[in-house]
Amino acid sequence: MVKCLKTVKTKIGEYLVREDLSYTDTDEWIQVTGDVAVIGITDYAQKKLRHIVNVELPELGRELRKGEVVATLESVKAIADVYSPFDGVVVEVNEELKSYPDAINRDPYGRGWIVKLRITGALPKLMNSGEYLEYIKKREGVG
Repeated sequence: MVKCLKTVKTKIGEYLVREDLSYTDTDEWIQVTGDVAVIGITDYAQKKLRHIVNVELPELGRELRKGEVVATLESVKAIADVYSPFDGVVVEVNEELKSYPDAINRDPYGRGWIVKLRITGALPKLMNSGEYLEYIKKREGVG
């Protein structure tokens, strides 16, 4: 089933935002089911990085604190960190990204997911899709 998408057009691009996800101000998306959260980067973030050529994933069982680096993405343009939005333990990583890191570019909200964390701390306030769209507009200088 295809999830509803919102689109924001800016002076320099068009970005897709899924309505059923939560978002951080560092451009991660989060989907929580029970006490496990799937984390990836947004369409906005992957388009800013351009072609992703390498992904450093965490070890299974690694304990993370909110704000800690959970993964590192290397693109032809830059190196970017992916941050944990809450305290948690790594329960699964997307092994496909080791061979096909560009899955993040091709399908950031699907096959390009990065890590699954078991939530061990309180969930912080996250942005909904509407708030994240407004956040992108503000960063891109769009009314």
